[in-house]
Amino acid sequence: MIEVRGLTKRYGDVLAVDDLTFDVEPGKVTGFLGPNGAGKSTTMRMVLGLDRPTSGRALVEGRPYAALAEPLRAVGALLDPGAVHPGRTGRSHLRVAARTNGVPQRRVDEVIELAGLGRAARRRIRGYSLGMRQRLGIAAALLGDPRVLLFDEPVNGLDLDGVRWIRALLRRLADEGRTVLVSSHLLSEMQQTADRLVVIGRGRLIADATTEDILRGLGTARVRVRTSRADELAAVLRRHGATVERTGAAELEVGGSSAEEVGELANAARVPLSHLSAVARSLEDAYLALTGSSVEFPGGRTEPAGTATGVTP
Repeated sequence: MIEVRGLTKRYGDVLAVDDLTFDVEPGKVTGFLGPNGAGKSTTMRMVLGLDRPTSGRALVEGRPYAALAEPLRAVGALLDPGAVHPGRTGRSHLRVAARTNGVPQRRVDEVIELAGLGRAARRRIRGYSLGMRQRLGIAAALLGDPRVLLFDEPVNGLDLDGVRWIRALLRRLADEGRTVLVSSHLLSEMQQTADRLVVIGRGRLIADATTEDILRGLGTARVRVRTSRADELAAVLRRHGATVERTGAAELEVGGSSAEEVGELANAARVPLSHLSAVARSLEDAYLALTGSSVEFPGGRTEPAGTATGVTP
């Protein structure tokens, strides 16, 4: 388990992390989300003892990282896949890490196979693609067979096969009862993988809830409908208390009614439909609604996001 309590980090006048408190529980994949500059990497570095907090504390299995007798066996982490000696082979990099941490050399072969490095483990790291460096970093994180794992943007540089592999790996690690914290900007992956989400912005906690609760915070599902008589249908729906937004010449997006109810009302009014579907709730919509005021360099949005409520701590 990871416990973060009142964690604060200042760099001069810059407040990178501001009184952050949350837990990362075993047996779950916890997604760590936030805009660029939100403080995610700084928080992870403080958990790992790489940066000293200005105030507050971060504990791993009830102890500061620096107090762990065998840190590699307790915690595995991928923060920067480029932080390796380019002249070594992947295998020699893992062997050095194993030797200095008392990990049996047979474990090197196990994590090479687990990470799918294969023959690439014999090549020098300077020739690795970003995806291969990510796999090597994940292999190193798993080397001590730790109970706690932190991954900062592990999907970067991976191809489709690699993305599916890391998704399955994270799920399996959590199912084994390990504590797994993952930061990522790929929200579709987090929606499929994470059991719980911790969302921060400008160093402060915005939301700490299950993925389902955060999606539920968008409110009722919306319905997309297309008809050549859109104005007539919109009037019918509004009379029955639905909210209606015109999204195209013949397309409406409806809130406050299910797809079945919209279909029944259209049928009763003898309005023909060419399309009727529920609009899937997206973690991207929830994320934008939660973090919109915390983005340091906001860009324009092409469509409105939903409004997330009821998920703040």
